[in-house]
Amino acid sequence: MDATIDVGLYTLFVTLTTAAGLHDQDADTYARWFACLADPTRVKLLHTVATAPGEIAVGALAEAIGVSQPTCSHHLRKLADVGFVRLRKEGTATLVSINPTCCTGLPHAADAVMGTVTTRPCCPTDLPTDVTVRAMTDADWADVRRIHSEGIATGNATFETETPSRRTLDTRWLPDHRWIAEIDGRMAGWAAATPVSTRDCYAGVAETSVYVSENRRGRGVGKSLLHRQVTAADTSGLWTLQTSIFPENRTSIALHHSAGFRTVGVRERIAQHHNTWRDTVLLERRTQAVGESRRW
Repeated sequence: MDATIDVGLYTLFVTLTTAAGLHDQDADTYARWFACLADPTRVKLLHTVATAPGEIAVGALAEAIGVSQPTCSHHLRKLADVGFVRLRKEGTATLVSINPTCCTGLPHAADAVMGTVTTRPCCPTDLPTDVTVRAMTDADWADVRRIHSEGIATGNATFETETPSRRTLDTRWLPDHRWIAEIDGRMAGWAAATPVSTRDCYAGVAETSVYVSENRRGRGVGKSLLHRQVTAADTSGLWTLQTSIFPENRTSIALHHSAGFRTVGVRERIAQHHNTWRDTVLLERRTQAVGESRRW
């Protein structure tokens, strides 16, 4: 690739990311990453290495993408210089493997450059003053199921096509992590958390859900619920919260970023929704506190 173009792209990314409010060091790092990937051969190489079951020899890589071995080696050195791949000599062969940190660092960099996340905050700020959040009670179930149905109707809230029964939801959710948001004394939304596993090693990991009534959207209800959800998790031994969101639901993704969630990746065609395969964005939030062992 022409060196002038490399320098031009590098300068462009430094300018854009610094203007967006990133720290200079982060802007510099991301610029080098994206400049390195501004070549289709390197993109194909990185993809081939990332999808290989293990280490792969340079010769096999060159054959896989249809370039000469010297060309392949040149581009691999560029990828290794910024930390995307690792190179290891074994006899006369050079073996290539993906740097696992790249798998999460690169998606995070894209989020940061696009302004959806910079540094990960503790929880949402600027909460609306007219929204109150309290613990869920038995008297709330009818409205909880109604709001769940309204979420299903949007087509971008859940894979479920019918509202689960009270028994199903009551069995699924953690008793101490069910929250109700109210405006003027009427339910405006709810949030709940579900354990991801019964195994002790995952005792502090939960899947979260946040639903807002259709006539209360845009009022900060989701922000208030998420604030209570993450602060309660931080003080009760839940060390990781995770959630899966349809990519089309950008509002929810941005909201979760504001609560310290990071994008782990996209799960392609993970399940069918109305006979259509759909992707989800997997996000997670790790508490700043040390997780404590507990049982459900």
